[in-house]
Amino acid sequence: MYGTVVVLVLLGLVMVFSSSAVVASERFHSATTFLVKQAIWATLGLIVMSVLMHVDYRRLNKPQVVFTLLGVTLLLLVGVFAMHDSHATHRWMRLGAFSLQPSELAKPVLVLFLAWFLQDHMHMMDDWRKAVLPAALPTILLVLLILKEPDLGTGLVCLVVSAILLYLARMPWKYYAMAALAALPLFYYMLVRVPWRWRRLLAFWNPNYDPKGIGFHIHQSLIAVGTGGWFGRGLMEGRQKLFYLPESHTDFIFANIAEELGLLGTLIVVGLFIYLGYRGLRAATLARDPFAQFLAVGITATILIQAFFNISVVLSLVPTKGIPLPFISSGGTSLFITLASMGVLLNITRETE
Repeated sequence: MYGTVVVLVLLGLVMVFSSSAVVASERFHSATTFLVKQAIWATLGLIVMSVLMHVDYRRLNKPQVVFTLLGVTLLLLVGVFAMHDSHATHRWMRLGAFSLQPSELAKPVLVLFLAWFLQDHMHMMDDWRKAVLPAALPTILLVLLILKEPDLGTGLVCLVVSAILLYLARMPWKYYAMAALAALPLFYYMLVRVPWRWRRLLAFWNPNYDPKGIGFHIHQSLIAVGTGGWFGRGLMEGRQKLFYLPESHTDFIFANIAEELGLLGTLIVVGLFIYLGYRGLRAATLARDPFAQFLAVGITATILIQAFFNISVVLSLVPTKGIPLPFISSGGTSLFITLASMGVLLNITRETE
């Protein structure tokens, strides 16, 4: 699995450069601006991953570790609202040239908290006071802060991963129904009553709706995917990245892969994620203690769900959301934290094999 991660990271570096070189030259007068930043974070992330894979994951199974990380994450999620907004959102903590996206940290911290809590409460999930409510409150608090930024995509990832872990802990279905009913008004407001999200839904239902406005992203994405054919135009030969496809090196990098490497290239990428998922779930199955099982499932599910959402957005299978493709999309915080999480998963894998 280590080799799979390295291949995905190297592929990401190649595609970040391919998709961003022209834009970087125009904005920063250097074709390698985004590549250099991504390479630095990739190097740091791979170093941390290599270290963590040799650190016993049981060191994380301590309340002082769990609640320290949870508290720091909550403070950072609150702290972003003291920062200047970017594109009407508060997602970044900026200190000079350094920036951090706390919502990326929230995903593995939430998995860690649930793994620590559920290992001792999985046999009492019928008790909503002693098990369900204490598990749900930190999840709800983290998700609400992420939604407030606003970042609906990351909030949904956290909710889905939490639901999977609670399902593995055998939480009764009635609590899922109650949670869905309670969340319905909030999601109705966020999807229908927020004008730009409602227009995104219209663009999803009809990609030709407002192709020069709110539907521009997905319209250009489908053109990139459709013109790639079986083997693509060739590396660096994509045309949609030339100021047509927005965010071609971040959220829509999979569209650039489809255009330049074709169906074959996209199948290789999907195959690598499937293999990574198989190895992660296999480690969870073979793990000897519940903490490792929940941790392995949570980390694996977080990566696969993000990959699924990102690819589905590019193919217009779900409405547009700003979720990066793990290991591949440009973005230092996402890459570093994902690689660090993989270090923990690799340690569990080493323990089971």
